[in-house]
Amino acid sequence: MKKNDIIDLIVAHVNHNDSAFKDVAYDIAMDFNKNGDKELSTYILSLFSSAFTLVPQSDTIESNYFRKETYSQNDPLFLPDKIQADLVGIINAAKRGIGINKFLFVGAPGTGKTESVRQLGRILGRDVYSVNFEEVIDSKLGQSSKNIVSLFEEINHFARPDKVIVLFDEIDGLALDRMNTHDIREMGRVTSSFLKCLDNLNQKVILVATTNLYQSLDKAMTRRFDAVIDFDCYSKQDIYEIADRFVSVYGSKIGFVRKESRLLHKLLDLSDPMIRPGDLKNLIKTSLAFSDPESETDYLSRIYHSLKNTLDDDVTYLNSKGFTLREIETITKISKSTISRMLKEGE
Repeated sequence: MKKNDIIDLIVAHVNHNDSAFKDVAYDIAMDFNKNGDKELSTYILSLFSSAFTLVPQSDTIESNYFRKETYSQNDPLFLPDKIQADLVGIINAAKRGIGINKFLFVGAPGTGKTESVRQLGRILGRDVYSVNFEEVIDSKLGQSSKNIVSLFEEINHFARPDKVIVLFDEIDGLALDRMNTHDIREMGRVTSSFLKCLDNLNQKVILVATTNLYQSLDKAMTRRFDAVIDFDCYSKQDIYEIADRFVSVYGSKIGFVRKESRLLHKLLDLSDPMIRPGDLKNLIKTSLAFSDPESETDYLSRIYHSLKNTLDDDVTYLNSKGFTLREIETITKISKSTISRMLKEGE
């Protein structure tokens, strides 16, 4: 037991900070356990039976406020270099344990915000629990604010706060700007309660919120986060590279796919606005799964028709977009000779 631990205990007691007091007590118990005094360690933990178990596990969280997230190690997540660098920064901050633990992920749907949180959990060895807003937001006046307080009370007393990531997915409904709601006073109370709870969050817990309405969020709230990670930074080249990787990963499972990167990129250019990574993943995965097992390029035709949302083949349009006769034949399944005739007739 170190002198600093005694000082931290006294400071936590004087400040009536029950969460910090228990955190220090837990660290002391683990220190005794590490040095061979298991009986004293067990005794200290037993004094806080409401917050600790003798074998603390984060997966014992059974509150209706939370839902445990799952992830697949076989499902790829490809991100631009900038986002990857930010995620590495979060990992570094978590390992240093200096209280940088609240992050806001902003960006359009399908840009990888939620999946990135799951992957952070996998890398850091933490369970990810998303907040069930249906249990938090209540129609009764004032009840939502009370639920927010109860929610954070549970978060601050997790058995193993260092093994948990709390996810507020699509936080917009909870924290939209107080001036943009019909019931201004009620949402003001909810947001104020949330802000106070954020300020007193257990520093061992990592909290991530996601939103696709960043500009509408209460600015007092966005300032409470230690870092804002922007997921709206995909370039056209990023989309090309991600598409190629999806074809490689899912195509290798099928075994009869021929990669046509140049043609694939041209097809993606038909999408206006630019297709988002989440939609791109589903598009390629489904097109490959549905494709004719006797054709190595049928998936490209399926991608084309999905992007066009029609079965009418506009040969003239494709020609104007720079598609070659061979490429048009591949995606429309019309012979090159017929395409040539159709183009001449259209002149």
